[in-house]
Amino acid sequence: MSIFEAVKALALYAKREGLIEKEDVIFSINQLCQALALDSFEDCEVDEEYELEDILSSILKYACENGLCENSVVYRDLFDTRLMGILTPRPSLVIKRFKEEYEKSPKAATEYYYRLAKKSDYIREYRIKNDVKWITKTEYGDIDITINLSKPEKDPKAIAAALKMKQSAYPKCQLCKENEGYMGRVNHPARQNHRIIPIALAGEDFFLQYSPYVYYNEHCIVFNSEHIPMVINKGAFEKLLSFVELFPHYFVGSNADLPIVGGSILTHEHFQGGNYEFAMAKAPVEYAFTFKGYEDINAGIVKWPMSVIRLSGKDKARITELADRILSAWRGYTDEEAFIYSETDGEPHNTITPIARMRDGKFELDLVLRNNITTEECPLGFYHPHPEYHHIKKENIGLIEVMGLAVLPSRLKEEISLLAKALVDGNDITADERIAKHAKWAEMLRAKYELNSDNCEEILRKEIGIIFTSILEQCGVFERNEAGRKQFIRFMESV
Repeated sequence: MSIFEAVKALALYAKREGLIEKEDVIFSINQLCQALALDSFEDCEVDEEYELEDILSSILKYACENGLCENSVVYRDLFDTRLMGILTPRPSLVIKRFKEEYEKSPKAATEYYYRLAKKSDYIREYRIKNDVKWITKTEYGDIDITINLSKPEKDPKAIAAALKMKQSAYPKCQLCKENEGYMGRVNHPARQNHRIIPIALAGEDFFLQYSPYVYYNEHCIVFNSEHIPMVINKGAFEKLLSFVELFPHYFVGSNADLPIVGGSILTHEHFQGGNYEFAMAKAPVEYAFTFKGYEDINAGIVKWPMSVIRLSGKDKARITELADRILSAWRGYTDEEAFIYSETDGEPHNTITPIARMRDGKFELDLVLRNNITTEECPLGFYHPHPEYHHIKKENIGLIEVMGLAVLPSRLKEEISLLAKALVDGNDITADERIAKHAKWAEMLRAKYELNSDNCEEILRKEIGIIFTSILEQCGVFERNEAGRKQFIRFMESV
């Protein structure tokens, strides 16, 4: 399509999806023309059903050919986000509409807001659909496995440009409220189409937004209005329970506050939630326990590869109080037999990954016990993927994976395909440097299965799911056996 057709198609798309009103169409066309350095517009007939990906592709082709944009993924993303920012409603209008929908129901509010995030292209739906996903059945339930491809990798040209750029402290990080409407740069994504919703949690100012990379349905981020560090304490439990009280159809959780077992951004307090039920949420309590003085709170050990205490009750203040006591006890807990040390050389090791939800009118809080100690054999962390599994995953196990959704590196998409072909053809795995890291695993697979072109890739996926489950077991501070259970109960009794 011509540039004029593409501009009109984009304005009509925005009207169709409710980003602008019909009275805004001409104004929007002129704004788009200005961004494209067009000093005039030729009206034309266009198909009003054009997909957004196709429209933006045409505009980006024009922009690159006419020197408005460099032809690389980073620069293209900066340019098309600027265009979508023209069409995205102003923050005040989004907040007003969200509040109106919330009066109907919390679910209506989040449905409106999530749809806006997708239709404004803040969440790039056409990239999300390329993510690879499957389910592995395990003794703990159905574990979700994903290879996330929606987060674009920087190209060499953008990396080189970023190195030459003057370092900027604005916004301080990718979570700060100052990202709303920010133009971006080669080392920071554009956010002109980004809108955030103010909410109050336990008396503090927070904002709600969605993750642009969507690991699961309605994957949201809840972040402090101030750029303050992550910390797990009584206040964090209060905020999580306040959130699910506001949005009872959502869960919310926090990464831990220590390196190795924490999240990727520890410098800004934030939580992650959404409208999704993970395998851990479905897992039953396998050992009920009563904490003295808290007989009104149902508690127990969850049947899960990691070490999880579940608390449930109607009084969120009581749950918060008990969770804080468990956290305090865990922070200072050492059990040499279980290889748990609260600290070494003054460095603290124990913390908690908490997850909150509403269930049958009650507050439910899962406390996942974490420890970030390292050893010579496991320098990246003992309660972390061990070296024998680094060919699949060596990155931290954060909140999302704790709950039973593997976020695996994008390299695996190609490696699975190459490995399947090599296994079926009987090739030497070590001869291809892209998959040589999988050689030992491949030997085991050849011995275990009769592999052929029909079943090989499916078997690889199944075995990756089994490995991820084993990784979660490695991250559990108490082993999944009788000795580990006794050690777990010993800790609970110490509380």
